[in-house]
Amino acid sequence: MTIQSKSKMPHYGGQALIEGVLMRGKKYAVAAMRKPDGMIYLENEKLKGIYTTIFSRIPFFRGLVVLWDSLSLGMKYLTISANVQTGEEDKIEGPALFLTLVFAIAFAVGLFFILPTLIAELIARLITLNPFTSNLLEGIIRLLILVLYVWLIGFSKDISRVFAYHGAEHKTINAFEDSVEMNVGNVKKYPLAHPRCGTSFLITLVILSVVVFSLLGPMPLWLKIISRILLIPVITMIAYEIIRFISDHLDNPLVAAFSIPNMFLQKLTTREPDEKMIEVAIESLKNLLQLEDVYQLKVE
Repeated sequence: MTIQSKSKMPHYGGQALIEGVLMRGKKYAVAAMRKPDGMIYLENEKLKGIYTTIFSRIPFFRGLVVLWDSLSLGMKYLTISANVQTGEEDKIEGPALFLTLVFAIAFAVGLFFILPTLIAELIARLITLNPFTSNLLEGIIRLLILVLYVWLIGFSKDISRVFAYHGAEHKTINAFEDSVEMNVGNVKKYPLAHPRCGTSFLITLVILSVVVFSLLGPMPLWLKIISRILLIPVITMIAYEIIRFISDHLDNPLVAAFSIPNMFLQKLTTREPDEKMIEVAIESLKNLLQLEDVYQLKVE
């Protein structure tokens, strides 16, 4: 069986779950999860709604689709994976999913956008900074908060295992895009980092916000906060296109240099997976490709 050439491959992606991996294609999403008894449990769904609209293919707008995908689809399957471990069958959907997403978005906006603005404003008033320096300081604080947050949660044993499944997901995608035979022995040789990682998206978004917000002129605190919130979709769209461009042009040394911060942060969000974790990631990708009926995966 064969795999199409790397240049013709679509951008498959995934997400680490609790004892599992979610893989997302053009038409389907498949989650493979290791049950407490050691068996691999599979769950899949056909993508619909926003995933099938023209916005998912239009440059810049597709960045918002990816953000929604990470929040809604990711949150849904994180809950499913948690339920697989506890034996419960409840799924998060409807109003419950909406409220969970609202809380998650509010937490992220508060921690990574509003809090840095408040800290920078306080410092600017204490030592009298000009607007440009104040906005630049705010961006640096935002970047430090992101790195510190990711570093701290990595000390949790449960999160550390999720990070290991994150590594398994990356290794599997890297191996697939290199058109090798998909078995544990081959996959585990591949690197933990991947240029299209969601972590890369986050760090690019934060760095880009440093540039964008530094260009804004003086304004009162309340307007600063509103401008940060309103500009999140704009920065998201630009950040996604930057990530796609970088991942498609890594053979260019100058472009590859811009990926260094992204790859650095991935060292914090990935761990070396064991063979059972890699097996789960391969199973998820294998079933996704079978459902998409586009590629035949070469599996030992």
